[in-house]
Amino acid sequence: MPTPAQLAQRQGALMSDPFAHIPLVTPLNATQLQSLGVPDGWAYGMADRVRFHELDALNHVNNVAYFRWFESVRIPYFAHVHVTNYEDSDPQVVLASNYARYFKPLHLGDNYVIATRTKSFRNSSFVLEYGTYMNGALMCAADCLVVTLEQDGVTKRPLRAETVEAFLSEGAEGPA
Repeated sequence: MPTPAQLAQRQGALMSDPFAHIPLVTPLNATQLQSLGVPDGWAYGMADRVRFHELDALNHVNNVAYFRWFESVRIPYFAHVHVTNYEDSDPQVVLASNYARYFKPLHLGDNYVIATRTKSFRNSSFVLEYGTYMNGALMCAADCLVVTLEQDGVTKRPLRAETVEAFLSEGAEGPA
């Protein structure tokens, strides 16, 4: 339970918002991410603020909220790197695995940034990395394995050439 001094400090932080110049829940580029303390190497992300419904009984962000945040950045990222726009002719996109490591808790009103990038890829799959940052500190790191399928939901679908190009341009490791 936060002390009255901690609550006052958080309230003061809300009043002098360091994110005032950054749009929330809007894709951010590398320059914007770096201005918020995200380290080099991340070129796509979103900023937001912790809301009450994202807290658990211990008064910090529930682990499920992180996975919702990852989805919120993953969907526009897929369009950004030409994986899918969720049209009928696009591949089905399946999360084969999801994994997160929690380092420090986030609390009500905290400003945070979720950054994402492709770590590696193969013919019809890729590994996404996520970093959750607050004031330059890594709060949570995660990754997921994504597989692209044909519309039958069974047959693997090769990644598009423009997707491979986008992955390579952001430093992802591809097949040898």
